[in-house]
Amino acid sequence: MTAASCARTVNVVTFNDNARVGGNSAKRRGGTVAAVGGGAVGLGAIVVFLISAFTGTDLSGLLGGGGAPAAPQGGGEAIANCSTGQDANTDDTCRLAAATLSIDQFWQERLDGYREPQLIIVDQATSSSCGTASNATGPFYCPPDETVYVDPTFFSILREQYDTTAGPLAQLYVLAHEYGHHVQNLTGVMQQYPNNGTGPDSNGVRTELQADCYAGAWVAAAGEQVDENGTPYLQPPTEQQITDALSAAAAVGDDHIQAEAGQVTNPESFTHGSSEQRTRWFDAGRQGGVNACDTFSVAGSNL
Repeated sequence: MTAASCARTVNVVTFNDNARVGGNSAKRRGGTVAAVGGGAVGLGAIVVFLISAFTGTDLSGLLGGGGAPAAPQGGGEAIANCSTGQDANTDDTCRLAAATLSIDQFWQERLDGYREPQLIIVDQATSSSCGTASNATGPFYCPPDETVYVDPTFFSILREQYDTTAGPLAQLYVLAHEYGHHVQNLTGVMQQYPNNGTGPDSNGVRTELQADCYAGAWVAAAGEQVDENGTPYLQPPTEQQITDALSAAAAVGDDHIQAEAGQVTNPESFTHGSSEQRTRWFDAGRQGGVNACDTFSVAGSNL
């Protein structure tokens, strides 16, 4: 076992083995790749940029905007062999599906009128109202579908090919971030602060930083949500696991990605915020909860 694989073992976020996680509504779905339209929110755009920069492959067409969005596919099959916390500890797909129970419970306790989004675990590629979901486009939230799309092999790509931290808690940070976009959709934030272009003070950056903050708030409370028997789904994250999640937040900062691509940092092109901003707002949520996450009322210099 290599030193890197040892580190990943230490950083495993731990579900309680006897927690019941079979009640999640996540579905696995695959399909034919179709043309991509606009509207997706989340890590998808920044991930396409990252993969394009590292591989030299032009994937910009995946972010298109030209042409009509692909029609979403219905149905999908239930996640197999995902009944207990022990299953979630050993399988990426089950881990993501099981975590939705905790994240949904977290928001049900904090937001009146909360309704659960759907989680689609993507097998190779599938269609959504926001376009094609795959490991190339990265995880994203599609507002018209009220659905989060994640291909678990995306995390393997980052770990194995790009030497990027993507341990289990980092995976759940990404999931909680996308659920944060769902909350923004439900509360009207997306409608009140629509896309107004790029830049360090843009609505897009503020939207992404708020989703990071919401993810941090959930991580802090991740040991509090329980199954029908009163068993917590997750053990409280360790400091090392928190460090793993913070590392993931920093890795998808606009400035870090531009540097990895050999480019000069250009804040006017920012869509998600800098590494420092992303880790700081994640930590703001972890320390202060959901009420600490108003990224829209602060001056741009304080983001």
